Amino acid sequence: MTATTADRDVAARPDRSRLILGVIASAQLMTALDATIVNIALPSAQHALGFGDAQRQWVVTAYTVCFAGLLLFGGRAADLFGRRRTFQLGLAGFGLSSLLAGLAPSLPVLAAGRALQGAFAALITPSVLSLLAVTFTETRQRARAFAVYGAVASSGAALGLLLGGILTEYLGWRWCLFVNVVLAVVVLAVGRAVLPDQPGSATGGLDAVSAVLATGGLAAVVLGCGQAARDGWSSPIVISALIGGVALLGAFAARQRRVPDPMLPLRILADRDRVAACVAVGTGVVGAFGMFLMLTYYLQEVLHYSPARAGAAVLPLALANAVSGYQLGNRLMLRVAPRFLIAGGLLVAATGLFLMTRLTSGSGYLLPILPAEILVGTGMGMLFPPSFQLAIRGVTHHDAGITSAVVNTATQVGSSVGTAVLNSLAVGATAAYLLSHPPTAPGRQAALVHGYATAIAWAAGLLAAMAAAMLVMIRSTQEKK
Repeated sequence: MTATTADRDVAARPDRSRLILGVIASAQLMTALDATIVNIALPSAQHALGFGDAQRQWVVTAYTVCFAGLLLFGGRAADLFGRRRTFQLGLAGFGLSSLLAGLAPSLPVLAAGRALQGAFAALITPSVLSLLAVTFTETRQRARAFAVYGAVASSGAALGLLLGGILTEYLGWRWCLFVNVVLAVVVLAVGRAVLPDQPGSATGGLDAVSAVLATGGLAAVVLGCGQAARDGWSSPIVISALIGGVALLGAFAARQRRVPDPMLPLRILADRDRVAACVAVGTGVVGAFGMFLMLTYYLQEVLHYSPARAGAAVLPLALANAVSGYQLGNRLMLRVAPRFLIAGGLLVAATGLFLMTRLTSGSGYLLPILPAEILVGTGMGMLFPPSFQLAIRGVTHHDAGITSAVVNTATQVGSSVGTAVLNSLAVGATAAYLLSHPPTAPGRQAALVHGYATAIAWAAGLLAAMAAAMLVMIRSTQEKK
């Protein structure tokens, strides 16, 4: 990683560098919170707006699809127009779109507001991560900064459930969206004062066609996966959407080879370790988001927890994540090979998910939920900091924005596709269970839990398999100084 003289000056001033890290962490927390803050409010929003179980995942995926599909566009914009300017535009738009979603009178308006949130979050995230990459260049300072960033990125989702539960119970589900307006104003004001005003370093322009192909392709894939919850995987609509999505993503990849200023320069993907790190975080997010979605409904619909109590019940996961991420970031990343930390994190999280497959309608919180949360949180804390650091290791100042966008795209693709697929698996397993069991009230509840456990079992298997793959894919034995 190379840095300008201005970057080194900022990093050399401890007070200013701490403020910069605070702004970066706060902005990342805000975008991470919004991936899940409405999860805990979904049952309340579902009752208020009158949509069904098959449609509930769109409140989550409308955000994550646009976030994932436009992140490369946002990374390119940050490199072209400057990171602080792109950050400010994204933050202002994020606050306004949150206001729209909070005022939504129906599911389509709510989904549209969430989609706009995702689009503006796609400007924020690559800007702040690339600022982190070029500001903190000294080895130990950089490890500490990435430990903080990684802990925020991976624990923000769990904290979103806690905050969402408190807001839903005491102020109403719409405040899960209104709170972003306040946060955006505060972070925007502080960021304007402390973030370095770096000019754009890239040449060329923005490729809108590539942005449409990437976003449209991902949206079609998620549409197909989500529609399977209602129509089944063999439905012509599902098959057509999946084929169309893959075709659009293929056209996007082909275009990147032809255009002079690609949205995704293929040299970014030439590093095998970087690709492996992106795959690892994408896989980890599938498990985490699948657990969040299923646990939200289990706690409220089966155990009859209030929204605030359900949010508090997820707090151990966030605490385990934060402690694991920060401690590993400060101590082990400088001593242990990245592949062992990343593979170990996936395996620990998979173990926690396997515990969750023991859920029944008579299960309590202490067993198996609490130990599962601690294991998943610890595993995510082991996984994210070394993955983020490995993913942007060695990139130039010129490519910092787009590389940051690539690793965050992997995260959002995992959450988008993972949520849609796991929701469809859960709904399908529930329906199959009801066909062979009496349709009594206890039977319906048992069917719901069977659906949750089935979906989480698939996620656990995926994480375990990917843990083994990471030991082969990642070649790096230590962090480059």
